Amino acid sequence: MPDLILASSSPYRRELLTRLRLPFESASPDIDESHRAGESAEELVRRLSASKAEALAGRYPQHLVIGSDQVAVLDGNILGKPHTPERAIQQLRDASGKSVTFLTGLALLNSASRRIQVACVPFTVHFRHLDESRIRRYVEAERPLDCAGSFKAEGLGVSLFRSTEGEDATSLVGLPLIRLVDMLLEEGVEIP
Repeated sequence: MPDLILASSSPYRRELLTRLRLPFESASPDIDESHRAGESAEELVRRLSASKAEALAGRYPQHLVIGSDQVAVLDGNILGKPHTPERAIQQLRDASGKSVTFLTGLALLNSASRRIQVACVPFTVHFRHLDESRIRRYVEAERPLDCAGSFKAEGLGVSLFRSTEGEDATSLVGLPLIRLVDMLLEEGVEIP
């Protein structure tokens, strides 16, 4: 089996990948993650996932390289990572009582054969109605500044949800493991 490389510096993705009990290394790809004019959210995450995997192929020429990227979409608009408490508060105000769809792009590149598999896995979060004090308490408690949509589903963020909808809850955290297993099996990887 070729060695696995996770093309990400995300601690959330690393934690998820450990669940498969396969040895892997992670490395940070250096790519331009800008949204292109006219590009849909799905096209964006598919392109960025593939670009992240391809960016590391030269350094890891006999490996399976996993790339992933995620955006949140609210009312047709892409929400990025908030980076500041003020933006996180505003994103949660905007999401209150609404549904936000998270699109997680996933790519698996066999750097030896150059075969690449790319997918987009959607997952929808239906938010509770959130008042200002609850939003502020949440942002202060969890500081979700590096998370698209301004919450951490693996933590206290779940308290903001009314319900969720999708095929793979791990996609919400940033690495859709069910689809990744499909891809790894296609490459002949044996998973316990």
